[in-house]
Amino acid sequence: MKTLGQFIVEKQAEYPNAKGELSGILSSIRLVAKVIHRDINKAGLTNNIIGNSGVENVQGEAQMKLDLFAHNTMKQALIAREEVAGFASEEEENFVAFDTERGRNAKYVILTDPLDGSSNIDVNVAVGTIFSIYRRVSPIGTKVTLEDFLQPGHKQVAAGYIVYGSSTMLVYTTGNGVNGFTYDPSLGVFCLSHENMQCPKAGRVYSINEGQYLKFPQGVKKYIKYCQEEDKETQRPYASRYIGSLVSDFHRNMLKGGIYIYPSATNYPNGKLRLLYEGNPMAFLAEQAGGLATDGYTRILDIPPTELHERVPLFIGSKEMVEKAQEFMNTFE
Repeated sequence: MKTLGQFIVEKQAEYPNAKGELSGILSSIRLVAKVIHRDINKAGLTNNIIGNSGVENVQGEAQMKLDLFAHNTMKQALIAREEVAGFASEEEENFVAFDTERGRNAKYVILTDPLDGSSNIDVNVAVGTIFSIYRRVSPIGTKVTLEDFLQPGHKQVAAGYIVYGSSTMLVYTTGNGVNGFTYDPSLGVFCLSHENMQCPKAGRVYSINEGQYLKFPQGVKKYIKYCQEEDKETQRPYASRYIGSLVSDFHRNMLKGGIYIYPSATNYPNGKLRLLYEGNPMAFLAEQAGGLATDGYTRILDIPPTELHERVPLFIGSKEMVEKAQEFMNTFE
């Protein structure tokens, strides 16, 4: 049995210039995962945790109580470690610069979706946390700037997610493959359970909110029909599986093969998912596991961000399925 802590220490040698800071950040995220796991698992027992907070986030979306709890937990854990120069969250309009001596001298910034799929909490459906880590580009010793956060996804030094489901798993990459750790609450540790995770090149599952079908681009409509057609050679029709939580849908497809699509639509022409908090970290993980992630035309990790809460269409998962969907997008523009 190998714990996440042991694994982090072993892998630290791969980053001789990090001097332990990256390992410290991952340890902070491990603690955040334990705290959120604890509170999610008692969500049905207290009204202080479940339900709508009555507050809207910067995108005008209702924040759940657990959204705010997860956001504040992540921020406070990173502030306490003082190994991060700045923090940006889907739940907060502006980035936060950690303006202490150690914060100004820290090398990394973190972007996060603290609780993806939080509307599912009240009905006991799996949710997740997504995180993304970049090396800052502003001078060490100064406060971080917006440019530190607006970096293309291929500049990420680490990314991952935590899925809170029938078991809690932490999955992450530092650019040398993807590894998954399952939480053992009786021991209070994450244990290596999925070493060198690989996304199957092809799958038989497509994940999309088909209730929005009439609002989708023509290429997406044609691809959905392709998935539903019978063809023995390609083992179609494919099964439709949509949980409504990006982390949960992505995690299933990562393990079993499949494609997740959240395209543009007439009511959200630029897509709905956020490039920095969801698109980039998941794309980094997908590619490290042999999968693919595009906006239907362009590699997600090559898109230059222009604002903190920029939205993007997302086609992600098994390489052959994403390439096929992209073929339909290019054919039926």
